[in-house]
Amino acid sequence: MAIMNSHHAWTFTFGILGNIISFMVYLAPLPTFYRIFRKKSTEGFQSIPYLVALFSAMLWLYYALLKKDAVLLITINLFGCFIETIYISMFIAYAPKAPRNLTLKMFASMNMGVFSLIVLTSQFLVKSSYRVQVLGWICVAISVSVFAAPLSIVAQVIRTRSVEFMPISLSFFLTLCAVMWFGYGLFLKDICVALPNVLGFILGLLQMLLYGIYRNSTKKVIGENKLPEHIKSIVIISTLGTLEVYPVDAQPYADGGDDHDVKRDGAKEEPEEQREEPEKSMESPGPDLQAIECAV
Repeated sequence: MAIMNSHHAWTFTFGILGNIISFMVYLAPLPTFYRIFRKKSTEGFQSIPYLVALFSAMLWLYYALLKKDAVLLITINLFGCFIETIYISMFIAYAPKAPRNLTLKMFASMNMGVFSLIVLTSQFLVKSSYRVQVLGWICVAISVSVFAAPLSIVAQVIRTRSVEFMPISLSFFLTLCAVMWFGYGLFLKDICVALPNVLGFILGLLQMLLYGIYRNSTKKVIGENKLPEHIKSIVIISTLGTLEVYPVDAQPYADGGDDHDVKRDGAKEEPEEQREEPEKSMESPGPDLQAIECAV
């Protein structure tokens, strides 16, 4: 009995810590969306990471509801669905026509279409005794398949010897997240939660190792590797009970400033300088006119 209570206590502890860290990670894009709200423009950011994050949270929420003994999975994924919906809504509100239409199409096809297909298939084509297992392995398959995104970032760091695309703070918290949800899945005896977080932990360690190796490197991203937008949309993924995919403002300018703001400010200052010159030219004849008046 004491062993069971201890086992339950560890499950609860890892689940609470996983919720706390995941909550903070879910709020990581807030500066990005404050910037979007302030400038009323998405500025080259992409909606795909938020659509994938919402899709993952929906799947894990459905899984947790079927499992019935995973309350802490329900809480964090319910919050994930809520916050990701807000992010996507803001993106749709401020995105140009083409990205907005693409976002709506992807939302309809993936978040509504594919998710509905999974729900209907699991409810009507899978026996109730196997339903949780089948859905769990679907969640695992999707979690593992999207690791192509962070692996591409890892490859880019190695190729360019630059870590400007890989913020260490987010990598650290995602790695910590993977540890917490692995522990939760382990003590809950749920391999579907624990397994993808092993890969998440390994990938997180690899990201931090690369950061340690290349953090002092001066090589910059040049040529075809440099993204055209002044904002670089970075995808870093971790599998927890939930899956997070977040773009990060990579601050491509060394001074941390916004080049577009500088250009706008420069564009504003230039006319002011031009306006000042005529004023000075009008003022400069002042003494001459006074001399003429005195002479008369």
